Amino acid sequence: MTLQSLAAWLRCPNCVEALDVVQDAPPGVLGCPSGHRFDVNRRGYVTLLPPRSRVVGDSAGMLDARAALLESGAYAPIRDALIAAVRPAEPRKLLDSGTGTGWYLHGLLDALGDGDGARAVASDLSPAAVARAVRGRDDVDGLVADVHAPLPLRDAAFDAVTVVFAPRNPAEFARVLRPGGVLAVVVPRAEHLAELRAVTGMLDVPEGKAGALGSAFAEWFSPASSQRVGYELELTPARARQLQAMGPSAHHVQDAPAEASGLPRTVTVSVDVVAFTRR
Repeated sequence: MTLQSLAAWLRCPNCVEALDVVQDAPPGVLGCPSGHRFDVNRRGYVTLLPPRSRVVGDSAGMLDARAALLESGAYAPIRDALIAAVRPAEPRKLLDSGTGTGWYLHGLLDALGDGDGARAVASDLSPAAVARAVRGRDDVDGLVADVHAPLPLRDAAFDAVTVVFAPRNPAEFARVLRPGGVLAVVVPRAEHLAELRAVTGMLDVPEGKAGALGSAFAEWFSPASSQRVGYELELTPARARQLQAMGPSAHHVQDAPAEASGLPRTVTVSVDVVAFTRR
């Protein structure tokens, strides 16, 4: 990350003018022609939340649990399917919205190869998440932003947008994608982790999440591909705790999962990886 590479993606969250490095300010300041100024964190990211925003993102504990699960390879088939959905577009400029630890994004960038200059923005509401996503990656710029608000990103700045188990803003994704760009979304199916949800207080997954995507994106996007990823995952007590603590259920469940004697031996992983083309 350099200040110049970070600024090249961004627009001001207050007035939507392009951001640039401020030459007559202390090092690490981005600004717009209207005079709004933003400090770039020493960890390599900038926070551009809407004025007076009070929303909060995932905690360090949630991210620790997610990192442990992902680094074990438990969700590797999902990342492989995401790569397969995005690779045909040969994107060089990517946005990973709701990046979490950056694990999916890092795998995608590595698969695309580093010889031809692919770069990405890792965006999340959680500063702790963005800090992890940019750590050790010269090809990733970090942004703390709220996907439910207008994104502080320039029009048509990206070739691809990825959204994995994260909230979506179809109109803003369409705005920041160039025509012909790809949007790839990973959503859980109703049977995803069903066996674990049956013995814990984890949140249910609504029926038909993938089917609803087409309607939500129809104004701006055309369907490109869809792949269902499903398999059985060995379920140990440690893995059950990770699955419970890494996502939205962590906000609702206070106690540890059931004892080992009450856990199923396996749990179903079932998601849809759906890609769209920006018209």
